[in-house]
Formats: sequence, structure tokens, C-alpha cells
Amino acid sequence: MTNTQLTRRAFLSSASSAAKSSIIVLSLPAILVSCERSKQAILNNEEFSLLTEEEAQEFNAIAARIIPTDETPGATEAGVIYFIDNVLSDNREEEHETLRLGLRELQIAAALNFNASYFHELEPEQQDQLLTEAEDTPFFGTIRFLTIAGMFSLPEYGGNRDKIGYELIGFEDRHAWQPPYGSYDADYAERGE
Repeated sequence: MTNTQLTRRAFLSSASSAAKSSIIVLSLPAILVSCERSKQAILNNEEFSLLTEEEAQEFNAIAARIIPTDETPGATEAGVIYFIDNVLSDNREEEHETLRLGLRELQIAAALNFNASYFHELEPEQQDQLLTEAEDTPFFGTIRFLTIAGMFSLPEYGGNRDKIGYELIGFEDRHAWQPPYGSYDADYAERGE
């Protein structure tokens, strides 16, 4: 890893602040269910459950600027867009509509500032400029939260494809961290339970 690794405390603080500005709040079980659905969608090359192709392209481009691909894989490689699709398709029509309106405003800004019809058509610097301007909106806060949740969720449930998120924060997924944890469980382990 490079010297840009986050400390665990800094990562958790950043993730916590992302959740505060989101219009969607997810519990751990909701994240796990969405990850399982997104894993199946990725494995089966399924169409999106709720997002239109345009929304998927645009949200994917936004997620790719939030956690970009550089010397390490980013949100695109982690399949974050499938996670976002599954969260929104879980009876979140009101939140989806808020994101649609925010996306429309972002597209209008792209047209006015850069004469482009779509956000994903812009150069990365132009995308960053527009996202910086939208940084304090519920739209951006929600997309940021969903991107982070999809990037760092459990790999076996579909998020964090190939443990990309774990590698990014320097988390080592070791067998030793699975139960039984210590000598107090030694008899349990010896019995094969």
C-alpha cells in the first residue's frame, strides 16, 4: 500500500460523516441484504432492478469520482452501482425521486457550464468542479454514502468486489479473526463445533 492509507479511526470518522448528510440511512442488515442482491446481479449479468441505463451511467460516473480508480481500483471495479440500484429498489421511491431531481440539476449544470448533455461525458476535472459545487446537497450526500457503503461492505454479500475496499484501507481479512478467537474457545474448537 502507499502512504495514502487511512487510519481505521479516520476511515470510520469519514464514513460516519458521510451517513449524516445522506437522505438514506441503512442499518447493517439492510446493507447486507443489498450486498447479497447486488452480488447476484453482478454474477448473473442482470439488468438493473430500478435504475434506467442513463441513471446507472450517471451515478456510476459520480461514484467513480468519489472513489476514483488510480493506482488502486475504485468504485467502478467494486461494482458500487449494483449496490446503489439494489438499495433504491427496496421501496425507496421518495429517495429515488430526490436523487433523480439532483441528477437533473447536475445535468443542467453540465449543459450550462460545459455544453454537455450528461455528467459522464465530462472530463474528470469538470466532473470534480460540478460535484464540489453540489457537495452540500442531500443528493451528493446520499450518493457519497451509498458509494462508501457499497465499496466497503462485506465481499461475500456482493459489495467490495474482490476485497477492493479492504485493500484500499489496508484491512487484512485473516482467518485468525474469525471465531473461535482465543484459548477460552479451545475446547469448542477441539470438539469441531
